[in-house]
Amino acid sequence: QVQLVESGGGLVQAGGSLRLSCAASGLAFSNTYFAWFRQAPGKERIFVAAINRDGHRTFFTDSVKGRFTISRDNDKSVIGLEMNNLKPEDTALYYCAAAEGGDLYYTGNISRAYDYWGQGIQVTVSS
Repeated sequence: QVQLVESGGGLVQAGGSLRLSCAASGLAFSNTYFAWFRQAPGKERIFVAAINRDGHRTFFTDSVKGRFTISRDNDKSVIGLEMNNLKPEDTALYYCAAAEGGDLYYTGNISRAYDYWGQGIQVTVSS
């Protein structure tokens, strides 16, 4: 049974930081491509960041470049998302997504490319 469990969300003031974690189980973690997506009320789910299987390539949507960092710890089977200089526009439900067996260099920003999803965790940034 594959499980992706997000943690670390909460309420923070604009300019602050949060670190999200995604604990994965039930899959070959080191052979899995991971991403973070987010969805604000009334809006579409959008791509935020991704990391390839060996951790040497990362990808970010333009709105978070320079502020967010994605990481992976293959020993602990955890994906991290460090979010700095948060803005009210970052307020959303954040989801961890996993694609097993390959790197998604062409379709990694598309929700349907992923095999597994977490339940989501709320991040709220106040002004």
